This record gives sequence, C-alpha cells and structure tokens, in this order.
Amino acid sequence: MKQNIVVIPTFNEIENIADILYAVMKLDTPIDILVVDDNSPDGTSEKVLQIAEEFPDRIFLLKRMKKNGLGTAYVAGFNWALKHNYEYIFEMDADFSHNPNDLPKLLEVCKNVADVAIGSRYVKGVNVVNWPLSRVLLSYFASVYVRFVTSMNVMDTTAGFICYHRSVLEQINLDKIKFVGYAFQIEMKYRAFSRNFNLVEVPIIFTDRTKGKSKMSGSIIKEAVFGVLQLRFKKLFNKL
Repeated sequence: MKQNIVVIPTFNEIENIADILYAVMKLDTPIDILVVDDNSPDGTSEKVLQIAEEFPDRIFLLKRMKKNGLGTAYVAGFNWALKHNYEYIFEMDADFSHNPNDLPKLLEVCKNVADVAIGSRYVKGVNVVNWPLSRVLLSYFASVYVRFVTSMNVMDTTAGFICYHRSVLEQINLDKIKFVGYAFQIEMKYRAFSRNFNLVEVPIIFTDRTKGKSKMSGSIIKEAVFGVLQLRFKKLFNKL
C-alpha cells in the first residue's frame, strides 16, 4: 500500500500552484500530490503537468471539465486516492493559507493518536493571520454554532487542512456527500464523528492568501448554516 498523498483542489491558481507543488516536494516526509483542477482557464492544469514531468511518480492531475464545487472536487480526489491504495490522505488549499510544513505534523498525529487529524485555527486561541476581524468572527462563531447543533467536540469545525486514515474515507459513504464549501468540511467531520472515529485537533497558524482570489461567497455561508441542521436531522433519523 502507498503511504501519503495530499489532495489539492484548484480553480485559477496559476499564481500559487508551482510554489505549493515544490514546497510539498521539498518536505523530508514524502507526500505525493493529486491536483483536482476544475478546467481552470488560467493554465493551472498545464503548469501541474509541466512540473509533474520532474516528479512523474509523485505529482498527479485529475482534470474535471467544469467548476463543480470544492466538496465534489475533494470527493473525486479521495476516491482516486483510495483507488490508488494510499493509506493517509490529506486535504489542503493551494493558496498557502495552509502551511505545507505542517503536513508531517498532521501525519504524525494521524499515525499515532487519531483517525482524523485536523489542522485547527482555534484549538489554542485564534491563530489567523491577515483576515479582517469580520471574517475571523464569522468563522469562529460558525464553529460555535456547529458544536451547539451537532455536539461535536471540535473547535474548528470548518477547517480544511486535514489528514484522514483511509479507513475513515472508506466508511463515511463519500457518494452521499453533496455539500460544497464550509458545509462540506462540517459534513466530513460529522460523518466521521458519528461513526466513532477519533478526531484530534492540531494547532496551526492559518494565513490568508496573498495571491489569487478567494472563492468564498454568500451561498457557501448559507449552505453551511442550513446544512448543519440537515445533517443533525439525518443523524436523528439514522440517515447520515
């Protein structure tokens, strides 16, 4: 069985993609990369293929034909990683808001303590750089709301920097996951929590992107607010 792979979804990340790929390749801990690109018009996938020629057994591209949402991109990437027999599967943004140097730390926790290791902004205070206060408050209190509704003991429920053992992804029924943004991240954790997997938060420093554009939108926030209630009702009726 292969060891480690990080799934990185992209749409118009030409300004970041080369740097993030090289940063992961330079780690002492070998971690392969699968980029799931939603047919970026800026040439992101072409740049991935170019760099993959330098690392033919470690960098891979899954190109989709249209922009179809973060959640579906991760599900496609997770299924690819399971099919290719990876044991530890990460998710990470392409824009350096998640520090690639933290990947080995998440892996160590996932190997020795947890089934799911969560890179957490809030487990030790508020560790966010370059976000406006309004965004910090939105994210922090979103997690408060999620904890209240779901009873999950996770401080950063919307975190998107995570290491999963493959057994978690095999058991949470990826085909049923339809949410896109914050709600996708919440649903993944809640499904793992509901199946009694051990979720452990690892403190990280989250730094807002300096290149490219954020994909945050009002519809993503709305999905999270109402999606949490849907998840809770599904759990109550044993349909999660």
